[in-house]
Amino acid sequence: MAANVFQGGGVVDLVLRSGPVAKLVLVILLAFSVVSWGVILHKLWYLRRVSRQTASFRDVFRRSTKFSEVQAVCRAFSQSPVVGVFQAGYAELSTQLKQAAQEMGSPGEAPGRPTLKSLSAVDRALLRAAAVEVAKLERRLPLLATTASITPFIGLFGTVWGIMTSFQGIASVGSTSLGVVAPGIAEALIATAAGLFAAIPAVYFYNHFVAAVKELTAAMDDFALEFLNIAERNFT
Repeated sequence: MAANVFQGGGVVDLVLRSGPVAKLVLVILLAFSVVSWGVILHKLWYLRRVSRQTASFRDVFRRSTKFSEVQAVCRAFSQSPVVGVFQAGYAELSTQLKQAAQEMGSPGEAPGRPTLKSLSAVDRALLRAAAVEVAKLERRLPLLATTASITPFIGLFGTVWGIMTSFQGIASVGSTSLGVVAPGIAEALIATAAGLFAAIPAVYFYNHFVAAVKELTAAMDDFALEFLNIAERNFT
């Protein structure tokens, strides 16, 4: 009799046979799964593009002789977080140099080359920009973490509820034969399987994306130090 449960549709047949609470649990898990896969696919495309643009921008930066030349190509690499860090540092650098040039042009000031008043201010601007860019890279990752942590428990709830319903059915029938027990247990376990189906990809890709964000964060830190070294050599 237990084998008959799996005839005529298999898993689909089990889902259709399940009660309203089990179906509600499955709908919730399906929603989590669909949304998390949407985030996964978008992040895969986005981070691949970010990594490609970051490598290209750093190559342009190292081949350029002036910050103004780098600023001119920033729009072509707008997805790269390193571009945001550069633009923040360049804006602070330009502001300080303009102020220094105005002071040098005032009466009583000896002519000379404009210099930075505060290299630490440039450093702070780079750090603020890096924090903003990291927040952009981490956007929607908490949803994957939530899916990975909560969906197994939602599936377990559906399973427990299904087993309770099965035991009530056993009590009403008054038989503990495999043919009576197996269908209800099989229906209950569908919820656990659905919870794991939603959680496993979310866990894997969450860890993958966190590693990618850490790599890009390290690239921003390295770039900020490189920017500061150039600014110190040329403007102090």
